[in-house]
Amino acid sequence: MEKRIITINRTYGSNGRLIGKALSERLNIPFYDKELIELVSQESNISTKTLEKIDEKRANQWHFPIKEAMQLDPQYHFRPMNDVLFEAQSAVIRQLAEKEDCIIVGRCADFILQDKCRSVFIHAPFGARVQTICERVGREVSSARRLVKKIDKERRYYYEYFTDSRWMDLSHYDLCIDSSKFKTEHILNMLEALYKDT
Repeated sequence: MEKRIITINRTYGSNGRLIGKALSERLNIPFYDKELIELVSQESNISTKTLEKIDEKRANQWHFPIKEAMQLDPQYHFRPMNDVLFEAQSAVIRQLAEKEDCIIVGRCADFILQDKCRSVFIHAPFGARVQTICERVGREVSSARRLVKKIDKERRYYYEYFTDSRWMDLSHYDLCIDSSKFKTEHILNMLEALYKDT
C-alpha cells in the first residue's frame, strides 16, 4: 500500500511549520522539518552544525558556503556542500516516503516525491507575516520586515535552483491556503481531509 505523504511549502511567518506540526499530532504520523538535517548527518557523518548553515539555501556561484577543509574533501569532488545536502536529503525523503505516512516541510519535497504526495502551499499577506514574526521572535517591525524578505528570498532561490520550477506558482500545488484567513482548526480540518483523500 502506498504511503500517504503531505508536503508543505510555506512563506516565512505564515505558520506553515506550526500547522504541519499540529497536523502530525492530530493524525499521529511523523513530522519532518529540521529533523531531516539530523537524519542526513547520521548517514553522511557531516555535523548537523555544518548542515544547518546551508539548509534550504542554494549554492553561491562565487564561493563555497563552508570555509572548512571538509568542503575540499575528494569525496565531494569540489561540489558545493548545498548540493551534497540536497542530494542526501532527497535520498532520505524518498526512503521516508516508502516507509511511512508523514508530513514533510520544505526541502523541495513536493518536487522530489512529485506524484507520490499531496502538496500544500501555506502563505499569508506580507503585513500579517511581519506581525507574526514580531510576536514570535520579539523583533521590531523594520527588523521583522527585513527578515521576512530575506528568508522568503532564500527559500525561493533554493526551490527554483533545485527544481527549475517557480516556488510561487500555485498551480503546481494540490492545495494553497492563506493562513491569515482561517482559524488553525479549520486549516487542520482541510489538511486532514486532503490526507484522508490521498
